[in-house]
Amino acid sequence: MFEDILTQLSSFSPIWIYITLFLFAFVENVFPPSPSDVVLLIGGTIIATGVINFIFSLIISTAGSIFGFLLMFYFGSTIDRRVVESGKYKFIPVDGIHKVERWFRKYGYYVVVANRFLPGTRAIISFFAGISNLDIKKTTLLCGLSALAWNAILLYLGYVFGDNVELVDSYMTTYSNIVIAITILIILFLAVRIYFRKRKAAN
Repeated sequence: MFEDILTQLSSFSPIWIYITLFLFAFVENVFPPSPSDVVLLIGGTIIATGVINFIFSLIISTAGSIFGFLLMFYFGSTIDRRVVESGKYKFIPVDGIHKVERWFRKYGYYVVVANRFLPGTRAIISFFAGISNLDIKKTTLLCGLSALAWNAILLYLGYVFGDNVELVDSYMTTYSNIVIAITILIILFLAVRIYFRKRKAAN
C-alpha cells in the first residue's frame, strides 16, 4: 500500500498533491480507517524533492484536519437529544452518553488538545465534543494546534527519512496499535467499574 500511494501521489501535479493532503486529513476525522498519516509521511518525502512546499503542505493538511473535526463536532452538537433520550434505540446507552458528557465537560478540552495523537479515536472525540457543547472557538483553536503539531511531525519525518520512511511508517503503526490497545483497556476498566458500582448500589 505504501509504495502504491507514493507512486500515485508522486505522479500528481503540485496542486493535486495539496488537494490530496487536504482531503485525506479531512476524511480521516470522519472515517478513521483512512490512511491519512501514511499520506502525510509520503507528502514529506515529496517535499524533500522540492515539488511541494513544507509550510503550505502543513497549512493545507492542518486545514483539512480542522474542517474534518468540526464536521463531526457539528453532527454531535446538532443531534436531537429527544431521540437519544427517548429510549427507543436500545443500542444507544443513554446513561453512558450522559456520563461521557459529564466527563467531557470536565476534561474535554485536554482531550481535544491530544486528539491528533490518539489514532482511532479522533472522530469519536470530535463527536462527543459536539454533544458536550464545548465552546466552539476554544475547541477549534485547540484542535487546530493539535493538528498542526501532529501534521508537522509527520511531514518532517517524511522529509528527513525520505527513502527510509517505510521504517517510520512501521513505528507509527506500532504507536497507533499501542494507543488503541490502551484506549480499549481504559474503556473496559471503566465499563467493569460502572458495572460493579451498579451491582453494589442494587444490593
